Amino acid sequence: MKKSGIFLALFLASFFAGNSEAKNLWAFLTYSTFNSPEGPYIETYLTVAGNSVRYIKKENGKFVATVNILMTFKQNNDIKAFKKYELNSPEIEDTIKNNFEFLDEQRFSVPNGNYDFELQISDKNNEIKPTPLTQPVIVDFPENAPSVSGIQLVQSYTKSETPKIITKSGYDLVPYVYNFYPQKESKLILYCELYNLDKALGNDSKFILSYFVEGFENNIKFNDFARIKKETAKSINVLMAEFSIESMATGNYNLVVEARNQQNEMIVSKKLFFQRSNPNAKLSFTEMLASSATNTFADKISNLDSLRESISCLFPISTGIEKAYMKNVRKSTDLSSLQQYFYGFWLRRDASHPEKAWLTYKAEVDKANFNFKTPVKKGYQTDRGRVYLEYGPPNVRSQQYSEPAAYPYEIWQYYTLNNNQRNRKFVFYSPDMVSSDFFLLHSDAQGEFNNLQWRVDLLNRVNSPRDLNQTETINSWGGFSKDYWELPN
Repeated sequence: MKKSGIFLALFLASFFAGNSEAKNLWAFLTYSTFNSPEGPYIETYLTVAGNSVRYIKKENGKFVATVNILMTFKQNNDIKAFKKYELNSPEIEDTIKNNFEFLDEQRFSVPNGNYDFELQISDKNNEIKPTPLTQPVIVDFPENAPSVSGIQLVQSYTKSETPKIITKSGYDLVPYVYNFYPQKESKLILYCELYNLDKALGNDSKFILSYFVEGFENNIKFNDFARIKKETAKSINVLMAEFSIESMATGNYNLVVEARNQQNEMIVSKKLFFQRSNPNAKLSFTEMLASSATNTFADKISNLDSLRESISCLFPISTGIEKAYMKNVRKSTDLSSLQQYFYGFWLRRDASHPEKAWLTYKAEVDKANFNFKTPVKKGYQTDRGRVYLEYGPPNVRSQQYSEPAAYPYEIWQYYTLNNNQRNRKFVFYSPDMVSSDFFLLHSDAQGEFNNLQWRVDLLNRVNSPRDLNQTETINSWGGFSKDYWELPN
């Protein structure tokens, strides 16, 4: 988490309930923080898949499912706030017609501080103990200093008739619970609040409010998804806006809100990570090309194969639209266009010293190729090489190649990732035990592959789990994977 420009991490919570019908309870939870005259509060947004729960027939002949939920906020194991309740699905007449989701929104009033947020959720009609999931939450709204609420993603909104839990600033906001936008979604709606700008700038002073989308990998702003307006500083400034994302390419992004004074100095900012899948986007690659690469370092790469290779090794640090371009031109024979793209790539990252930026990165590619290559892959093409090039070398690299029950594996820990994620880890393993190719098995970093069954899969070398939804396994003799995950060495 950041202390300045924080965004509250989203996490996927897939909870499994095994019974004779093999029902799998599936839920997704996000949350955000806000301030109010009564004090700070945390808002949670939960959605449950209607086809993942068991329905019971009521006296009126209709069917309803019930989910048990326990949300707890702790500090040093002391409970500061909690709610234990039942969430009922809409009543349905036919249990086959269950292809829908039902939502729940809650608010918790808590003072500023660091919390461990624990969620337990289970299907009331399936007898199984829920698996608790814990996520750190920071609530930080200084009394007299500027700050920003969490950025809430919104599915839809209407003018409020009567205030209710989903009401903010006179509107009823139906939350968009996910941080993933599939192709069917054509717009992104956001809501956030900025506090105490009048104290920072003076009452009724003007400031610049900007909100935009940037590449997650490189923090480069996309001008097609950027808006700026002048606002008057108040105790609470509200931003509710939307973008059309029909032309947004598949990729990882940050949604950014910034407040700057009239000298363009940053006052406060906030970022929110999200993903987009849009394979059929009609992309314009004109902005990917430099106007000219003549007499540049890119112009000196005149061998077509060498140039293609230089472009291919950029894949780990490329944005979604750049990856789409690379896939389209990897077989191109137009040397000039490839040179323009290659030069433009580094010009976007360091306009003052693009060649130096390339040479610095090329040195890291050489290290990745030396350390992570396999008989059939260059180092930058492997999962370990990709993570190394995207995030840099890990702070801690735990290597274990000879545990009796586990495949060879490594656990990498980053104290800080992309300057806004704390204590993130990656698990790589080699299931064939021959090729020295270690695949990414699990990570808790945003935008990375998340696998709650990673320890089961890791120990699948000798233990074949009976329950396909099992997330934990019995510790085997000589096994250290859980220790390495919790306390890497």
